[in-house]
Amino acid sequence: MPPPTAPVDEALLAACRRGESAAQYRLYQKLSYLLMGVCLRYCPNRAEAEDALQNTFVKIFTRLDQFRGQGPFEAWARRIAVTTSLHALEQHRLRHPGPSVDLDGEATEQPSTAPSALDNLATADLLALLATLPPGYRTVLNLYAVEGYSHQEIGELLGIAEGTSKSQLARARRLLETRLTAQHHPQLP
Repeated sequence: MPPPTAPVDEALLAACRRGESAAQYRLYQKLSYLLMGVCLRYCPNRAEAEDALQNTFVKIFTRLDQFRGQGPFEAWARRIAVTTSLHALEQHRLRHPGPSVDLDGEATEQPSTAPSALDNLATADLLALLATLPPGYRTVLNLYAVEGYSHQEIGELLGIAEGTSKSQLARARRLLETRLTAQHHPQLP
């Protein structure tokens, strides 16, 4: 993981607004790792995440005049990455319709809490485990727990009811608990 970088300064943004390619490249270098992480959390695979990242930067550079400085630039860019990735996810679903997920069947599994299971899980293992969640669960979990959106905001972003957001988050958590427990306490044959 690269070391944390200093916040984007106004001089760099001004140069980007003037269309200076060297400044745009510096901004890309400064934010691409952070924003790629956002794209990977929502997109179904790395190739689509990379496309979403490129589309995010196109939007950032074409909408730079819309940034008003009412918060960190990184937060503004992150929000663009989230909405761009959600759009990519929706496009993927339209191109690749799959069987519907039996949400109730998964949600009825009895979770067993193992307090040390998460502590012993490596970051890569956790990301792999999150990737196994059904897309709806994973999306709501990311928006709520990682991005900090409220259930009302998630409902608006995804076009679902606030209650649906809450239930999908609860089901995602239960499913993760169940899978974590199964990973750390496999059943004997």
